[in-house]
Amino acid sequence: MSVSDIIEEIRPLSAKEKQEILEKLWTEFGDELESFNPDLTPEQIAELDRRAEDALKHPGRGIPAEQVFAEIEKRFAERRK
Repeated sequence: MSVSDIIEEIRPLSAKEKQEILEKLWTEFGDELESFNPDLTPEQIAELDRRAEDALKHPGRGIPAEQVFAEIEKRFAERRK
């Protein structure tokens, strides 16, 4: 079975089922794929790694994702007015 065949098998599934497949694929193969991203330069990857390490060392410095999303939503809502 080719990748195209697999995609065609997945296409009719619900968004939730597609999300579940993606999560399972990432869990299963993420370690193999994590270091490969053709859109990022080695310098960008190194910077992301540095930032991730810093975030793990200092978890209190960050802003909770919920707060970030709420601020983004607020900005979009203001622009729609």
